Amino acid sequence: MGLKIAVIGAGGVGGYFGGRLAAAGHDVGFVARGAHLAALRRDGLAVTSVAGDFTVAPVRATDDPAELGEADFVLLAVKTWQLEPAIAAAKPLIGGETAVVTTQNGVDAPGQVAEVVGRSAVLPGAAEVIAFLDGPGRVRHLGGGKLTFGEWDGSPSARVARLRAALQESGLTAVVATDVWAALWEKFLALASLGAIGTVTDAPYGVLRARAATRRLIADSMTEIERLARAKGVRLPDDIVAAELAFLDRLPADGTTSLQRDIRAGRPSELAAWTGTVVRLGRETGTPTPVNSLLYELASTRAQAVTERG
Repeated sequence: MGLKIAVIGAGGVGGYFGGRLAAAGHDVGFVARGAHLAALRRDGLAVTSVAGDFTVAPVRATDDPAELGEADFVLLAVKTWQLEPAIAAAKPLIGGETAVVTTQNGVDAPGQVAEVVGRSAVLPGAAEVIAFLDGPGRVRHLGGGKLTFGEWDGSPSARVARLRAALQESGLTAVVATDVWAALWEKFLALASLGAIGTVTDAPYGVLRARAATRRLIADSMTEIERLARAKGVRLPDDIVAAELAFLDRLPADGTTSLQRDIRAGRPSELAAWTGTVVRLGRETGTPTPVNSLLYELASTRAQAVTERG
């Protein structure tokens, strides 16, 4: 039997995952607004993808979540700085059996959602996909399509099994983490380090990894975050820093993080949720974070300067 899924944030991530699920026959409703909403209602959702183009029409889309009713799963697919209003918007979608799946970068989103809807309703998750809006009603997918998620305590559950099956049947990759917090922190360790250092230097991955001193700086940032994870009771693999540096070596030489691109363009960014969180949690746990504290100040200054230049 198909699932009823509500997607809050019908951009690249929500549009791609929700689109694949809808194309596979699940009852998917999108919360959107403005020209994007108008295009979804008029023409449906068109996805250009390296895994095969497809269109979903008609599309259930609205700017009033109450119109969608209670869902089996709510996929929160917004940026960290959009999370607070998204949680408020999700309330009419949540019933006694609803699971709210987080996809945000960083490690704070599950807790933020749980404060409002209760921990038992939350499935912490992390999305790995390169997709973006290519105009109203259109999503372009360049790679990836994996959702890693699990119960808060890592226990098996029927709802996790149902979501995993639905994702896989829709042509997506679903990974049920036995320790979802370790999975979130592993991604966080890499993203926060590369995002901040890329922003400060405005350099792509190929330059960052080729300069010996910059590579050591990345490793030092990652090591601080590894120690912070340990202070929070999260156990990461002993070789996590070496593994993430090896991952960096496999990335496209001209690639950059979304954080770096957003700050360069003067758009709102996730800096506070990435490096800002490292600094805050370091202070709260008494874990020194001198490298990340300096990076946060430099990146924040750059962001302010770009914004003020207009």
